[in-house]
Amino acid sequence: MQISEDLIKQITNAVMTEMQRRSEDPCVSSSDCASTAASAPVPSMAGRDRINPEKTDYSGYPKAAQGSDPKEVVIGVGAAFQREIKKTICGIPLDDVLTNVKAGIEEEGMNARVVKILDTSDVCFMALEAAKLSGSGIGIGIQSKGTTVIHQRDLYPLSNLELFPQAPLMDLATYRKIGQNAAKYVKGEQVVPIPCTNDPMSRPKYQVKAALMHIAETEQLDPENGNIEWEGK
Repeated sequence: MQISEDLIKQITNAVMTEMQRRSEDPCVSSSDCASTAASAPVPSMAGRDRINPEKTDYSGYPKAAQGSDPKEVVIGVGAAFQREIKKTICGIPLDDVLTNVKAGIEEEGMNARVVKILDTSDVCFMALEAAKLSGSGIGIGIQSKGTTVIHQRDLYPLSNLELFPQAPLMDLATYRKIGQNAAKYVKGEQVVPIPCTNDPMSRPKYQVKAALMHIAETEQLDPENGNIEWEGK
């Protein structure tokens, strides 16, 4: 089952109808809310086919190596990146995203290496995996929908250096700055966090598409092959 505009509209309409119904008929107590939520009809994916019928075989790809270059920044991309998913949630080609992140790193005199993370679709864990593989200890994680994290290998998964959660509001200039900041962390320079645009309406507007893209990414996970070297192949 492909992610089509019709599918997104159908699920979005169902969600919005339910949200409107609840706003017009508010619950008296939290227990009432729980009861109403439990009995309310919700869109179901039960019995459906995979979003992407085909699963990419990565068995012939080289395993991602542990880096030794102290000037290296590893970019860890999602399992569906540039294959099953070719654009971010707001329509930016992933080829261009990767080009700009790498350009930002190289503009600061550092070296970029790209690996594909096949054992998790959580962006914080992806970034941490990339950081652990990086010779400098600094890594970037990019989900196929565009959400991005800069991480450091000795930090806890959720204690990252910078998080960019609102992928619908990101542009190529932001991705380039992310590469630049990651490189500055490697150099030990003072880093000014990149301002993040915030739009309270972006979540309800994109949450269905985000969920479907995350499912499509998770379907492509291949823990047996782990992490592989990837240069947009």
